[in-house]
Amino acid sequence: MIALSVNLNKIALIRNSREGNFPDVVAHGRTCLETGAQGITVHPRPDQRHIRPGDVRDLARLCAGFEGIEFNVEGNPFAGPMDDYPGLMPLVLETAPDQCTLVPDSNDQLTSDHGFDLKRDGSRLEPIIQQLKDANIRVSLFMDPDLEQISLAREVGADRIELYTGPYAEAVAQQSDQLDAVFAAHCAAAEHARTLGLGINAGHDLNLINLPRYRTLPGLQEVSIGHALTVDALNMGLANAVSAYLNCLSGN
Repeated sequence: MIALSVNLNKIALIRNSREGNFPDVVAHGRTCLETGAQGITVHPRPDQRHIRPGDVRDLARLCAGFEGIEFNVEGNPFAGPMDDYPGLMPLVLETAPDQCTLVPDSNDQLTSDHGFDLKRDGSRLEPIIQQLKDANIRVSLFMDPDLEQISLAREVGADRIELYTGPYAEAVAQQSDQLDAVFAAHCAAAEHARTLGLGINAGHDLNLINLPRYRTLPGLQEVSIGHALTVDALNMGLANAVSAYLNCLSGN
């Protein structure tokens, strides 16, 4: 079974456009879990444009109240404190999620758009990964489908990789003649990861149109979906959107 982890960043983005707590991020997270989602993902950034440190703490408590649910915190491990943002690592170690997905995005980046270059960053990441694993937190690295880089992910101690699916989603949307080649590269990356003993997650711009093919990726364990699911929720309601993605992942 491929797990669905719902990213709540866009719910928080809407909330932050007004004073107060509407929409309530935790209440929406509860709806996702009660509908059957297997996890919740958040990606706090130093500018707090969407998820805030308080949300991470509140959602950690929410997920702890559901048996078998995984809480996943994403972010740049090199992001330090800013205003009342404590930095990613202190926040993760405080809230102790089941999984931490390390992502190489800069503070001013609109969204994640590439995987780690571990030739450059591997030595900096290795002690961070060990610190997380010592805290019993699974570590996933956001990666492009590059076999050499995936081998390095294993060497620096990652438990899983999260394949960056943006180019795949774009190829589907544009009906590109390169789609088969793009998907084949992801399949090769997944097979390589499996031979190394790495778990396989995926995320970025996955939706109900491109997910049916991507769900056939060898060994895929978890997808993190936020933007498209939130947009679909505007049309069909949040619970119905979560159900639609769960059905898609199960092949129904």
